[in-house]
Amino acid sequence: MNKAPLILFVASLFVCKAGLAQDTLKQQRFNFHFQQTVITQSKLGFNAPYTGDNSLSTVKETQTSLTTTFFGGARLWKGASAYFNPEMSGGSGLSKTLGVAGFPNGETFRVGGAEPKIYIARLYFSQNFEWGTEKDTLADDVNQLAGLRSKRYLNFTIGKFGMADFFDGNEFSHDARSQFMNWSLMDNGAWDYPANTRGYVMGAMAELGQPTWALRFAFTMTTTSANGAIWDERLAHANTQSLEYEKRYTLNGRKGTLRLLGFRNNGKMGDYRLALAKNPVNPEVDTNLVYGKHKFGFGISADQYLSNNFGVFAKASYNDGKTETWAFTEIDRSVSVGAVLKGGGWNRKDDELGLAFVGNGISKPHRDYLAAGGYGFIIGDGKLNYATELIAELYYKINAYQGKLWLTPDYQFIANPAYNHDRGPVNVFSLRAHVEF
Repeated sequence: MNKAPLILFVASLFVCKAGLAQDTLKQQRFNFHFQQTVITQSKLGFNAPYTGDNSLSTVKETQTSLTTTFFGGARLWKGASAYFNPEMSGGSGLSKTLGVAGFPNGETFRVGGAEPKIYIARLYFSQNFEWGTEKDTLADDVNQLAGLRSKRYLNFTIGKFGMADFFDGNEFSHDARSQFMNWSLMDNGAWDYPANTRGYVMGAMAELGQPTWALRFAFTMTTTSANGAIWDERLAHANTQSLEYEKRYTLNGRKGTLRLLGFRNNGKMGDYRLALAKNPVNPEVDTNLVYGKHKFGFGISADQYLSNNFGVFAKASYNDGKTETWAFTEIDRSVSVGAVLKGGGWNRKDDELGLAFVGNGISKPHRDYLAAGGYGFIIGDGKLNYATELIAELYYKINAYQGKLWLTPDYQFIANPAYNHDRGPVNVFSLRAHVEF
């Protein structure tokens, strides 16, 4: 791939950003940011008595993924702003991103091709209405214009965005480009959050903000097929609702946050029990796709600093598991805990050491479907000796150059991949290079 255009593009962004620095003192008018993330992952070979169409390969394997994103923001009028993010992604996950529900690379998509593609990741409009005299100072950041904002506000957003931009945040476990890489640690694992195959959604969101809490609601579209790219225009029958309450507090003078999430997805998702009734052997869940199906669930996420350099987090989530996974990954129950230690204690204040543990599970109808030889869009070994999928992840993030280049070696241990006690364990070694400015 010819990298000269990319180098010129990056250089031009440095110039644009420098030229706009004068706007950041009060209400920034425009901003531009850039990120590029390259993740190379290798897994060792492992033994398994059988392998299905969606199984993780048993042989030693190495794959690399790439994402490049340009972030542009503009202030339109009082309280109004617009954001535009073209993105390029390419490469592949291990075993074509199959065989593990908590997949080890959060930058990999189920798109069916490794060649780089350019697309619009985000294009949305936001209008803020404010009252009160207490103000927050917003820094110049990705999809955020610098300036003052009241601590009391009502915000409306409409367009194309990522649900994780606004929902299910966590101080220590949310971003595969800078924190843990596993899918189970980006968001609550059992939240089948609305998205197309690249992780973005069309919809509208409202957020009520107060000094110590926020309440947000989103009404979004869904796709015509599981892990699909085409939006279903029958909004009365195919839609999703997500509601989240966020409480910010201090404990012994250290900041913490608690988030409570509820969701309901509506559409024509296949039903595991109906698929089994039709074909007890080798059932196909996507053969009973009719409108009127629902999936509901909830999630809880908490993060807490215990010192200036050390923080912990925990998450738990659940969905009813009656209908097939439609957007994210095949997890119906998930629990995760972890901790992050900043490098101030060894004179590397921007470095970061993280350790997390995850347990993922699926519903009884889901496991019966897989045991009978059924396949989802990401897992399916042809049969199943059910066990909880267990994951441990350890990383060390290095500030390699002035807070603009970060290098992260990472190790993940996966027991019972795709909930199958007959397969694994799997050892995954990763190196992530991340550029941002």
